[in-house]
Amino acid sequence: MTDPDHTGPYRAWTPAAYTFPLPDGHRFPAYKYAGVRDRLSGLLPVLDTPNLSWADAARAHDPLWLRRWRRGEIDRHEERAFGLPWSAEVVERARRAAGGSLAALHDALRVGWGINLAGGTHHAFRDRAEGFCLVNDAAILTRVALGDGLARRVAILDLDVHQGNGTAALLEGEDRAFTLSVHGERNYPFRKERSSLDLGLGDGVTDQDYLRVLREQALPALDAFRPDLLLYLAGVDVLAGDRFGRFALTLDGVRERNRAVLTWARSAGIPVVTMMAGGYNRDHALTVEAHASVVLDGLDVLP
Repeated sequence: MTDPDHTGPYRAWTPAAYTFPLPDGHRFPAYKYAGVRDRLSGLLPVLDTPNLSWADAARAHDPLWLRRWRRGEIDRHEERAFGLPWSAEVVERARRAAGGSLAALHDALRVGWGINLAGGTHHAFRDRAEGFCLVNDAAILTRVALGDGLARRVAILDLDVHQGNGTAALLEGEDRAFTLSVHGERNYPFRKERSSLDLGLGDGVTDQDYLRVLREQALPALDAFRPDLLLYLAGVDVLAGDRFGRFALTLDGVRERNRAVLTWARSAGIPVVTMMAGGYNRDHALTVEAHASVVLDGLDVLP
């Protein structure tokens, strides 16, 4: 926790203190959570995430399936699709990461911006875990906001390089939610779901082309939907050199993207929740800096 007496309006949440066992050499980028926390130390309070309640998880997920994961009653196929070995600690960590998003939602409704230095677990389905995602925080936040009367129309802007397939499936048919995914068309998941708007791009996309799509297609679509809450999955696996991305953005391009999105939210006068989503660059320091940049840019752009 950093600077608990900080008097600014914003704070961030992190599950960095909650670890889980991983095999040596595993591809999950556990390093980045503590790295981003430390990078932002002193700039704003960084608090340990609370636990998401199982009742809130069940607002988007099958309760019986959640109980099986809680008890470890899963098979090898399910564990392989998740991408992480089952343990009580990994389930706890998933709840902590999603709990940070829920805490950030309440911050956003209170002061205009909520920050989770984790989350964006957009590959989780109602009764299926995929791609390091056990519970889908964007879908849970949407159900909480709409179900509890905290928002009337929620937009999810997913700028991870991978399509938010779980989010699209979980919110399909919900007219009060708008799922917008800008992703690599030829990248994982290879079976795409149908978002409200999918903008699938080819391999090797550069700053100029990516930002053109954002400004000319994505942000106008948000304007047309007119949400009163924005959930922004600020994935940095769009960077050149990412192990699982196929785009070629620079750090400057990612920062320009962040500023465009956050400026849009400020101009629209709507609260925004930022979540980290993916980032697996071969350059670990670049991954950390790119994730931290969402907060650094927000501190510049947002009032």
